[in-house]
Amino acid sequence: MGLSGTLAPIVLFCYNRPWHLQQTVESLQRNTLASKSELFVYSDGPKSEHDSPQVRKVREYLSQVTGFHAIHIQEAEKNKGLAASVIDGVSHVLSKYQKVIVLEDDMLSATDFLSFMNEALDVYFDRADIFSVTGYTPPITFPANYPHDLYLVPRASSWGWGTWSHKWSKADWQVKDFPVLKSNADIRLEFNKGGDDLWPMLAKQQQGVIDSWAIRWTYSQFQNKAYGLYPIHSKIRNIGTDGSGTNFTFKSGEYGQEMAEGRVQMPADLVPDEKMVRAFGEYYRLPFLLKVKNRVKYGI
Repeated sequence: MGLSGTLAPIVLFCYNRPWHLQQTVESLQRNTLASKSELFVYSDGPKSEHDSPQVRKVREYLSQVTGFHAIHIQEAEKNKGLAASVIDGVSHVLSKYQKVIVLEDDMLSATDFLSFMNEALDVYFDRADIFSVTGYTPPITFPANYPHDLYLVPRASSWGWGTWSHKWSKADWQVKDFPVLKSNADIRLEFNKGGDDLWPMLAKQQQGVIDSWAIRWTYSQFQNKAYGLYPIHSKIRNIGTDGSGTNFTFKSGEYGQEMAEGRVQMPADLVPDEKMVRAFGEYYRLPFLLKVKNRVKYGI
């Protein structure tokens, strides 16, 4: 199935890393669909005067960006933080469009990333059990003889991802039934099929220890018995695991360096494979988490 003819707008969030942002934008510009795509950029405001020079550099760079069908830049006067920025920004764009592609300012993309994302957003638009798609895949050990280019797991990715307005609108950002989850071990065990770190992150979120839109989005996916769609070969590479992120203290190459080009077969009737789900969950087992407990923004 090809593209519908209506491309998803790209939403890009940035803060105070002009070098990372430039690499991200230049990578996007090399995408075959860049010149036909609208770009919405949300530039967060400085937390303090210390951050102001870097934020100014980011905005000076943004004012010179070209290569897209249209560019819309929103500059926050005050710091909102990533969680509020993403929730508000994505919600605003999805109030005007049916689908969206989202990146932060430290994501390199393959030249066919936009093509892959747009096709996936078209093919799986009507699948009630798929809430998100991503161009990233962690370096997991795949089961032998897995027959597809894509797989489904009970976890959303925050690295080069996309969704639809009718699914994003179902997100419960307050996690209203958290007391039920907290008191029910069976539900927590089911939630953790996407990784042993999910419940601890959600608990930290509700306790105010972290502020993550991504763990709440994954939980909303779980509430709706839905999955995240991942490629076998990643089309996204994170360049922010260098200690430059706001909430990051651990430098790691554990996230994978692969970034593959090439057409991906997208069967409309793709179903979850239990071996794939187990292999994916194994990557997020606690021994690994203890080693990288301070990883980027407590992202997923």
